[in-house]
Amino acid sequence: VQLQASGGGSVQAGDSLSLSCAASGGTIHTYAMAWFRQTPGNEREFVAGISWSGGTSHYIDSVKGRFTISRDNDKKMMYLQMNSLKPEDTAIYYCAAVGMLSLPSFLTTTEDYTYWGQGTLVTVSS
Repeated sequence: VQLQASGGGSVQAGDSLSLSCAASGGTIHTYAMAWFRQTPGNEREFVAGISWSGGTSHYIDSVKGRFTISRDNDKKMMYLQMNSLKPEDTAIYYCAAVGMLSLPSFLTTTEDYTYWGQGTLVTVSS
């Protein structure tokens, strides 16, 4: 499975942005998926994850209520709607997938995921 993240850009604090992750090369119906982010000098951080069916999602505390993860298995797409963006959300955002039926709350480290997109930069200015 190949993943391609897109939708990043430069916005002002309080604005919204929607990221997309397109999968190709195989089905994602049985894959848990997630968004991670990384800033210079820091490790890649889990942001949000979603179960294979889309029925369960998990977020880090700092984005709860502001970000929403979703997926469309038929279109082989995953999304991250980011509202009320803050400067601290500035990072390169990566999408990831793993062929597991586990709940996303159990899959929160980079080692849990097999497939990665190339990343898309989100810059939020104050």
